[in-house]
Amino acid sequence: MEEKTILIAGSITVDELANALGLSVTQLIGELFKNGIVATINQRLDYETAQIIIDELGLKNVKLERKNTATRTSDLHRELSDKAITRPPVVAVMGHVDHGKTTLLDTLLHKKTVDDEAGGITQHISAYQLKHDDRLITFLDTPGHEAFAAIRQHGAMLTDIVIIVVAADDGVKPQTVEAINFAKTANAKIIVAINKIDREGADIDRTKADLSNHGLQPEEWGGDITMVPISAKQNQNLEQLIDMVLLTADIEELKADVDIPAEGLVIESHMETGKGSVVNLLVTGGELKTGDFIVAGKSYGKIRTMLDWQGKPKGKATPSTPVTVTGFKELPNFGDRFAEVSDEKTARKMALLNAEAIADESASANVTSTDLLRMMNAADNSKVMNVIVKGDVLGSVTSVVDSLKMIDTHGEITLNIVSTGVGDISENDVYMAAGGNTIIYGFNVSVPINISKMAARDGVPIRTYKVIYELLDDAKHEMENLLDAEIIETDTGEMKVLGVFRTEKTSIIAGGEVLKGDVKSGYLAKIVRNKEQIGEAEVTSTQKEKMDVKELVAGETGGLAMRTTSKIDLQIGDRLKFFTRETKKRTL
Repeated sequence: MEEKTILIAGSITVDELANALGLSVTQLIGELFKNGIVATINQRLDYETAQIIIDELGLKNVKLERKNTATRTSDLHRELSDKAITRPPVVAVMGHVDHGKTTLLDTLLHKKTVDDEAGGITQHISAYQLKHDDRLITFLDTPGHEAFAAIRQHGAMLTDIVIIVVAADDGVKPQTVEAINFAKTANAKIIVAINKIDREGADIDRTKADLSNHGLQPEEWGGDITMVPISAKQNQNLEQLIDMVLLTADIEELKADVDIPAEGLVIESHMETGKGSVVNLLVTGGELKTGDFIVAGKSYGKIRTMLDWQGKPKGKATPSTPVTVTGFKELPNFGDRFAEVSDEKTARKMALLNAEAIADESASANVTSTDLLRMMNAADNSKVMNVIVKGDVLGSVTSVVDSLKMIDTHGEITLNIVSTGVGDISENDVYMAAGGNTIIYGFNVSVPINISKMAARDGVPIRTYKVIYELLDDAKHEMENLLDAEIIETDTGEMKVLGVFRTEKTSIIAGGEVLKGDVKSGYLAKIVRNKEQIGEAEVTSTQKEKMDVKELVAGETGGLAMRTTSKIDLQIGDRLKFFTRETKKRTL
């Protein structure tokens, strides 16, 4: 059999792996379930996980290879051609609230958006392009980190470089740590902009030390992270920062094909009166042109108008270019991939197929090889308890997480720690929990009113405690709710069938002698012939000498009526073994 090679740049979705293996998504997910692995269509699998799955499926002719992430495109299975061209880097600007990420972009782009935003906080994703030394750079300004998390969850190996903005007078904050973690998970290169160096109290060395404690070691201290002290407000050292972005892009050798159908990612979408669906796209491959037919998830359309980031008409968009288009029949979802197709008929057909494929999809999450092995070791266990833990200090978080892991579930419940962090419960926590049956536990932290309202709207449970044992009791109770109830059957009696008076599709009337115990209405009966059970029924009434009675006991002869779910051919000589069945909630 011919050997097949699959290239993986960082990670791959279940959908993509199924396509690469020549299996239907349903077939692959079914195989995973057989091996005790719970997966959804858009879950991302790392290299090691994909290898484990292929081994489990016994696919000897499939070989995995790591693909250089510097040449990644939105299609993880296609090598770049010899005609691939250098593309601009895609740079996400992230950082703690009020540390100056939007001000940095405004200064770079000579814009003034901060005053227009509610409370000076970015309300949506914005994509811009800057020209420096005749080279383009695409910037993404994200509203906190939920947008970056969603991009990662939807499988877009999109961002090449992350600029993490840290205020020199404030240091590393919880959202700074989240930004660092997201950047590392997305396998993006990190550049730190130490902002507000013009302010009183700014301490660059202290900020660098703070960052090094969180895994970012400055180059000048023997590490590999470039850190540039800047003042976004005073336009100080910004040219040096941009030079470092371009240098990093050169080292990464970022490329994309242009002689292929256009493809990319939906980064925003909304409705506008008179325009219909207005969608912001980021092209990652090919050339997107006005008049092209495109599909994004279960949405499709023909591009009616296309504007650049400044709102000017644009005839075509090349890789790493953000554009705003109209023409979609309905709004695509944020994070959906789009692809150019030949005509409307094809577009409509692909949109329908996509809609069917994602009909039962739940919020997805990355799966590592460690997660996978844990799920496989749990054998037939398919019950997972997802939690996010926030605490007042790192020690509290560690204690809570370690204690949760100590709860003995007898291997029946898998505890999945979705995220941990220090500080009050945030928007990002709710975004990560939404749609994923996830409980947010807070220990000695607060829940801002707006976050509480957001969680209530999205159906996300938030539980806060000041005593760790109360938190653990709650978690244990939630785990017990996931356990299958214990089924208890109690034998009550037995009858030998001496006569069959009527058998219908869902009912039987018969008579016989009670050999032991008793029989009464409500009892269940196993119908046994030659020691083999042939059916089950429920007793609905009992009679003795043609009179209704409450029960029949051992030694008595009488009749009974039974209800069945399907027709059973009861015969003289069969045995009816009566019993009761009840369910009992289990405890840990």
